[in-house]
Amino acid sequence: MSKSQVYFMKEITSEAVMRLYDTLGIELPGKVAVKLHSGEVGNQNFIQPEFWKPMIDKVNGTIVECNTAYSGERNETSKHWKTMELHGWTKIAEVDIMDEEGELEIPVEHGNQIQKNFVGSHLENYDSMLVLSHFKGHPMGGFGGALKNISIGVASSHGKAYIHGAGVEEEMWSSNHDSFLESMADAAQSVVNYFDGNMAFINVMCNMSVDCDCCAVAEDPCMKDIGILASLDPIALDQACVDLVYQSEDEGRDHFIERVESRNGIHIVEAADKLNFGKREYDLVEL
Repeated sequence: MSKSQVYFMKEITSEAVMRLYDTLGIELPGKVAVKLHSGEVGNQNFIQPEFWKPMIDKVNGTIVECNTAYSGERNETSKHWKTMELHGWTKIAEVDIMDEEGELEIPVEHGNQIQKNFVGSHLENYDSMLVLSHFKGHPMGGFGGALKNISIGVASSHGKAYIHGAGVEEEMWSSNHDSFLESMADAAQSVVNYFDGNMAFINVMCNMSVDCDCCAVAEDPCMKDIGILASLDPIALDQACVDLVYQSEDEGRDHFIERVESRNGIHIVEAADKLNFGKREYDLVEL
């Protein structure tokens, strides 16, 4: 099998994002959902709306998010809308809280842990999805990239608990850890299959804290910015980002790697690879 193509630029600008998207050679059809991380109130590391705006405008996209399953300012629709306004997302594009009116069940094919996924019901209003991810650490997953953004990120509030609990939402915070990571891979597969090739993925390696943008209180970044990567394969994309961290000579690298390894973070990539909706093997093409 041929390797997936992952494109890389060290320059971190809105223009670089658009150049990488053009390099992918895909034209996302119809109504485009743009999945990004809106940032928990108090978080200082999430990528700001102004950075993403030109790319969102380019595809005439709608910013999509779903409510969280933990306490904070995004766990209820009314509060989530206020956060979207506070952080400036409603000023730059149309916004859709996809589970505002409920959820949609979509199938997982031969999942490791779950055989169905619960996503925001508004997902059915979109023909394609552009996934704009901030690559950084994560307190549970080890790291967050494209796979987390389309699994936990696209899941409804209930769906998030279902993934965390590996199919038992009551065990959201007590399930086997590797089973949780495998459930994220399962959920990611269901979303990729749902859009049937009409997806593109961009990861920005900047503001790399060991904590996620979902943390209201997060550590400051521990590594220098690395660049932007893009691919049509989210598995290869996340693998390439992890590899760039390991290859880095930055003095903060070890702290970041400790977060990834202590949570067995690479297991989401391993589990996703076995589901065959992408592959870990890639060619990195620097522009």
